[in-house]
Amino acid sequence: SLSNIDLIGFHGQTIFHNANEKISKQLGDANLLSALLKKKVVYNFRENDMLNGGQGAPLVPIFHQLLVNQNKINLPVCILNIGGIANITIVSSKDFNDLKSYDIGPGNCLLDEWIRNNNGERFDKNGELAKTGKTDEIILNQAIDNFDSIKDNNKLSFDVKDFDLNFVRGLSLEDGLSTLTNFTATIIYQSIFNSINLSKDEKLNILICGGGRKNLSLLDSINSKLSSKMKLTLIDDFKINGDFVESQAFAYIAIRSYLKKVISFPKTTNVNKPCSGGVLIENY
Repeated sequence: SLSNIDLIGFHGQTIFHNANEKISKQLGDANLLSALLKKKVVYNFRENDMLNGGQGAPLVPIFHQLLVNQNKINLPVCILNIGGIANITIVSSKDFNDLKSYDIGPGNCLLDEWIRNNNGERFDKNGELAKTGKTDEIILNQAIDNFDSIKDNNKLSFDVKDFDLNFVRGLSLEDGLSTLTNFTATIIYQSIFNSINLSKDEKLNILICGGGRKNLSLLDSINSKLSSKMKLTLIDDFKINGDFVESQAFAYIAIRSYLKKVISFPKTTNVNKPCSGGVLIENY
């Protein structure tokens, strides 16, 4: 019940994020929420990081580290979160300062936008429509080359507006979905492969969370590219609900913020030094 709640972590819905301009805008009024619920609210998690040279995202890695430590999952571990944007966290030790994390690129955003534009649905349930389509290999390879050439190595965070559907324009609904699914999967695989150097006998657990883990076509496409040393597993298999990792993370980050503890690190957001963040509101 509400009476058991001491503190609310209120991230809000991001409508604009540009780290170069040091702007990250989320919908939601923390002052009003605090007044209505008569509770302490922590919000505006990203600003302090950006003011200290960081990209303001991703912030969830410290919660990923907590989950890995608590569940005694064998290291190294890659947490792959597929929301609108796909991002990864690599946990190589129990030390927060060794955390490495960044946004990969598109997750669900291109797939969902293609569906919305072409048949009015909100998403391709279980990736079923993509399975009936045929990937246009020429368009796919060109899109991958273009993405590789424009990707800024210093860009650790993305906005959905950084990507568009021009390269699949003219394809059928199903062929467009198939091509976009394989494009998204290839970018995800390449990013994981390039970001971690496995020694000869070392295995890598890849735990997947977020809405994209329900797109079976996307998972199949990622899986088909992985080496035998990389194992893709749903985070739910560790009794962690993959739908709520992000929301639980901001509850945890809010507590750290309230206690004035650091929430971001040089290898996660490119911030100058480990940095605290968040603003506390008590409007009641």
